[in-house]
Amino acid sequence: MADDLGEKCGIFGVSNHPEAAKLTYLGLYALQHRGQESSGIVSSDGNTLHAEIGMGLVADVFNERRLAKLPGHTAIGHNRYSTTGSSQLRNAQPMVIGYAGGSLAIGHNGNIVNATEIRQDLEQQGAIFRSTTDTEVIVHLIARSTEGKLADQVVDALRKVRGAYSLLLMTEKELIGVRDPYGFRPLVLGRLGEESYILSSETCALDLIEAEYVQDIQPGEMVVICDGKVEFFHPFPQTRHAFCIFEYIYFARPDSIIFEKNVYPIRKALGKQLAREAPVDADVVIPVPDSGVPAALGFAEEVGIPFEMGLIRNHYVGRTFIEPQQAIRHFGAKVKLNPVKHFFRGKRVVVVDDSIVRGTTGQKIVNMLKSAGAKEVHVRISSPPSISPCFYGIDTPSKRELIAANQSIDQIRDYLGADSLAYLSLNGLLQTVSPDGHRFCTACFTGDYPAGAPSEELLQLELF
Repeated sequence: MADDLGEKCGIFGVSNHPEAAKLTYLGLYALQHRGQESSGIVSSDGNTLHAEIGMGLVADVFNERRLAKLPGHTAIGHNRYSTTGSSQLRNAQPMVIGYAGGSLAIGHNGNIVNATEIRQDLEQQGAIFRSTTDTEVIVHLIARSTEGKLADQVVDALRKVRGAYSLLLMTEKELIGVRDPYGFRPLVLGRLGEESYILSSETCALDLIEAEYVQDIQPGEMVVICDGKVEFFHPFPQTRHAFCIFEYIYFARPDSIIFEKNVYPIRKALGKQLAREAPVDADVVIPVPDSGVPAALGFAEEVGIPFEMGLIRNHYVGRTFIEPQQAIRHFGAKVKLNPVKHFFRGKRVVVVDDSIVRGTTGQKIVNMLKSAGAKEVHVRISSPPSISPCFYGIDTPSKRELIAANQSIDQIRDYLGADSLAYLSLNGLLQTVSPDGHRFCTACFTGDYPAGAPSEELLQLELF
């Protein structure tokens, strides 16, 4: 039911390994869920940066021929899901530039909320931009810095921006990772063998290449890796932490460690808490696959109702498909999900998912289950109502398109056609995720933006 939600991207980097590009390819493959619009890898042979970037999925962009064009012992990669900047090749990353300090590649996960103002100022000073991404603003600020070393130039640039960023930067010799002081987006350090190091958005990518998880890069921390040596710096003033709570609810892979905790048991615990807050008499609990599976399992265990995979997902559906000229009801939902009618005839059904955005997908699912013979359909959501857009790296609709921002729970229930609807409470969410729940950003549920939001003028122009 989380229709039209997308994470900005996944980033992955390798230092000091003879097959750096191939490992980066595998890392991006594991991070495909974080972005499906474009994929790119930049490698260094010690003297030159080599780039291969294209639109589409990792497996569509890369093959042996393209990977052979990426020599060297260091590489960074990027999967993109656009939030700021449209889905075009010129916006694909990693971005590669030449400037007075040499050559530089950069990959960014997050969103800079004052990027438009900075860009306008730079353009007035004569700067020329080739993309529409906020990442290029960071590049220009680095290029204009008067500091001597790249690490100092990066710090100088990032002190001028406001928002969310986990960044990977690479020169011919160095790999640098940096995370914003709030810690919105995840970034982890891994080790492969004795002297090869990995930086990744999630630990599931480390698992694929059999790298060891070492630690999280901390909020406001920078790591510089060169010649098999790792140095840590803390160049930014301390501020409150604001880890994105939606990483736990939806975005991260369930097998990843995010913010130093495994995702799967947290999602299952959210389902248990939801069952305690909003139990219902029913015959079967089903998830909306794949996002609702752990929470539905937790819900079913807590209330003692059988769990079934009552909706079967077609894993081979692309972004677009050709509809028949003769109308088929709920075609868009049916091509992705199909009910196992055996589980629904005359049954009271609880359907569990992680969120409702616009509500259009949820409405189709409820109607589909009732058409399959369900006597009752009760919708349970393992997060609070989403009432505000995210400006920190999640592709959410504007406030007027978020159904919970404009309708009451009863009105949403009626729109879905459900017999009942309940969301997890914000307090229940925070208590389940961590005793230190205040460390998380909950702007999508509260409208409280830790690093501020774009100006009202820019919001009216729908630039975010």
